[in-house]
This record gives sequence, C-alpha cells and structure tokens, in this order.
Amino acid sequence: MTEIGPPDKNGVRWQYHSRSDRHSKVGCWGVAFDLLRTSSLMQAHAASGKVILGVNHEMRDYGTGRKKDLDLVIARPNGDVPDKGPSFKSLVDQYKIVLTVEEQKQLDKLPDLPVAPVGAVLVALEAKACMTAHVKSLPRLYDELNSSHLCVHGASVQALAIAYVQVNHADTFVSPIINSKDIARGLDPEISLHKQPSDTQRVLDKVAEIPRRSNNKGTGFDAIGITVLDLVNDGSPVALLEDAPAPKKGDHFHYGSMIVRMANEYDATFAHI
Repeated sequence: MTEIGPPDKNGVRWQYHSRSDRHSKVGCWGVAFDLLRTSSLMQAHAASGKVILGVNHEMRDYGTGRKKDLDLVIARPNGDVPDKGPSFKSLVDQYKIVLTVEEQKQLDKLPDLPVAPVGAVLVALEAKACMTAHVKSLPRLYDELNSSHLCVHGASVQALAIAYVQVNHADTFVSPIINSKDIARGLDPEISLHKQPSDTQRVLDKVAEIPRRSNNKGTGFDAIGITVLDLVNDGSPVALLEDAPAPKKGDHFHYGSMIVRMANEYDATFAHI
C-alpha cells in the first residue's frame, strides 16, 4: 500500500483510491500467494495443472441469478489451458506489486498458476477496504461482503469463500474524492480527521457481524481476515498495526489465522480432485 498507484482522471497519483480496484486486486493476490505457499496440496494441484487462476470472474447464484464479479478465484480449468499468457506470477508486474527479497525467492520456488477460463470454483477471494468515513461506510461494507458469500455459495456450496478486509487506523487521511482537483491545481489538501481508536473498532465490530460457516451446510464466509493499517494517503509509508484494536495472533480474524484455516480447509475439501 505504500507504493503510489497510477494517476487518476486529474493526473494525481494516490496510494489508495476508493474508485480504483488496485487495492483489492493486490490484496487478493497476496492472500492467494500466502495460501499457495501454505498449502502443499494446492502447490501439487498447481504443478500438475489441476487448478488455474481466474481474474475478474463473474459468479452467478444458481438459485437467484445474483451475479458477483470477483477479483481472483482459484478454480478447475474450463477446457484447454493456453501454453502462453498471463499467470499468477506475471500479475506481480501487471499489478505493480512490491515484494521483499525473501518473498520473491519464495514466489520463484512455487509452481505457477495460468490465468485461464474458469470451470468449478474452489476458492473465491473478496477484498474490501475501509480507509475513511468509517461509520458512514459500514452499511455498504456489510452489504457488499454479505452479498459476496451468498453469491459464491449459491453458485457452489463447496467453494471456499474468503473475505480480506483492510481497515485504516490513521488519525488523519487525505481523501482522493475530496482533494484530487485541488491537488492537481497545486492547492493544499483538506485533511479528514478520524476518531481513533473508536472508528476502527466500529468497523471491526461490524465485520464480526458478517455470517461465517464452519461447514458447507452453513451460511457465511469460510474465513475472514482483517489487517489494520496506518495510512494517511499522503505518500508517507504505510504501517501495519499489530497492537489493539487489531486482531491478535490466534484470533479468528487475524490474517495468519485466516490463511492457516483456509489452507487446512483446502487440503481437506479438495484432496480428491
């Protein structure tokens, strides 16, 4: 998130822009990366060509016809897989993802996943962010996430639906919606003020209300992971908050717990494919 993104319609570049899908695509890629390096079965499936990556995949609830576009899904291929073309690893350059030296070494050792037409979805990834106007954003955040798992499981009850939520804990924020035109004209930005830690806690409490399921007969996400960030959106470095109110290690909503749970569920659910 520290990396500056592409220019908006006024030519201003932002770390985060609510009208861009860059943060959600990068977030979903990161979840897929951590799942792939945690699940030995997923690695074996990737190496043998049993699974592919779907990008901007539309899922449709079989019962209601509800549609949902997901940034990334891990799925069985639908027909022949092209020998050349985009892949999981090539998305690093396409999405301008910045990896550490160690992360790049780990990625190099992993099997690649081609981007190809999607057959049966095995893992569906949804990433959302709440960076400012926390309380005002709560209904939209809840509705968008809740509709996601309903659509995913309406299409495939076996698919693992994962939600990844980023919440901003910074005291101040430079909003692209409010400031883009002024900054393009060389004017000083208007600074949005947050009431922390209460704003962050309100979002965490709302996310905790989203249904979760413990088996494929229930309703809800199979896992939800949350990271809490300090993002002012002025070009300064973005920090990961690990102290309260961020979820602690071992908490159901801790990012690491989400990855371990989903890797284990993948191994148990899809060992037969």
